[in-house]
Amino acid sequence: MTPLAQDILAALPQTQCTRCGYPDCAAYAQAVANNEADVNQCPPGGQEGVARLAALTGQTAKPLNPVHGVEGPRSTVFIDEDWCIGCTLCIKACPVDAIVGANKLMHTVIEAHCTGCELCLPVCPVDCIRVENTSGTATGWAAWSQADADKARDRYAFHSYRLKQDEGLTEKELEIAHQENRTHPAPASEPVVLDKKRAVIEAALARARAKREASPAP
Repeated sequence: MTPLAQDILAALPQTQCTRCGYPDCAAYAQAVANNEADVNQCPPGGQEGVARLAALTGQTAKPLNPVHGVEGPRSTVFIDEDWCIGCTLCIKACPVDAIVGANKLMHTVIEAHCTGCELCLPVCPVDCIRVENTSGTATGWAAWSQADADKARDRYAFHSYRLKQDEGLTEKELEIAHQENRTHPAPASEPVVLDKKRAVIEAALARARAKREASPAP
């Protein structure tokens, strides 16, 4: 990622909602830096977010492009536990691991970690997820702090790392990794905490692989 793209990324709210038309905030930041995307495609950042990106790129600030959505209050999703069937699809869709639960068991949202991306809504087969306004009349960056963005960025980074670690694992190994993820709560912003959690999961997976390799073939 180029230095300009890194600066742009740091100025984004990190909700990872994909409404900009890119798979994550980093991809959008790089596209803006490459003049492949406009500075007005991030609804969560609102008009202040447009101004931030315009200042970084030397462009003129313009209204948000309605194609990508409108500026609104911060939202949080909640799961109706009476209707949840434990399909885990929302867990897989959440970019910041803010939903916890197990297969065929009730799921719940960790409100403090939810970015309001709403990516879990379209995958729920029973429509048991609802969206609530959690910032009142405050919208855009007025409803979202830099600390919130930094935390969301760290959680997304670890989520992406975990997905890469999951590739090629057996169902049992995945369960072990996810159990470690639930046992050791999501990372704080300090890199040392991220490294410690990665080490815990990697050690658990190493033990599972060693046990599998030591077991005689059926």
